[in-house]
Amino acid sequence: AGGRQGRMSQLENAKIAYITEKISLTQDQAQRFWPVYNEFTTKRRELNRRMRQLRTDDPDALSDAQIKENLAQALAIRQQEVTLEKEYFDKFQKVLSIRQVGKLYQAERQFTKEVLQRVANRRGSPPAGGAGTID
Repeated sequence: AGGRQGRMSQLENAKIAYITEKISLTQDQAQRFWPVYNEFTTKRRELNRRMRQLRTDDPDALSDAQIKENLAQALAIRQQEVTLEKEYFDKFQKVLSIRQVGKLYQAERQFTKEVLQRVANRRGSPPAGGAGTID
């Protein structure tokens, strides 16, 4: 577990550097932005964790009522995700220009895509969404 924790913090540091560069944060903006962003990612991570827990249940092992409850909870979590996005969209605009906010969302997607490609390359499989080459 210690190795995974180290990789996670290494990944977090890489993400911070990546986002800082991509959205051209000034030092003043960085001091105000990162606490807000970290709060956002913590809340988003918790919602993702709750969603993953719901998805681990095998529908065949559940009653119809439990399936209905799980689906209702999943919809509620998705609603909370949208609410969270809206809330932090407003908070980010208090620190960043709207152009920087747009670049932030793009940088997050790009960073995730690059990480997934590296993992896929390390495992020797084609990157997600891409086809493998035939020799």
